[in-house]
Amino acid sequence: EVQLVESGGGLVQPGGSLRLSCAASGFTFSSSAMSWVRQAPGEWLEWVSGMYSDGTIYYDDSMKGRFTISRDNAKNTVYLQMNSLKPDDTAISYCSNNPYWGQGTPVPVSS
Repeated sequence: EVQLVESGGGLVQPGGSLRLSCAASGFTFSSSAMSWVRQAPGEWLEWVSGMYSDGTIYYDDSMKGRFTISRDNAKNTVYLQMNSLKPDDTAISYCSNNPYWGQGTPVPVSS
């Protein structure tokens, strides 16, 4: 059974940073592409970043330079480092191994 468990979310002030983690199990993580997506209140899902098994990385243009995706294949974990957070970044963040999703972790950005 595929499981994706996100953690690391929580209230952060504008300009602050968070590091999200996603622990994966039930599939061959090291050969799988992993993504982060998010959903702001009242909005559609928004793709944030993806990382292929060969290390190729993609970011949405609006997050490039502020967010960094990485992975640790030994720990079956993918990370998303988020810096310079803005109130517009408020969302529930999910990791994904298409077509599977985790339960999400909230990232409220507010003073």
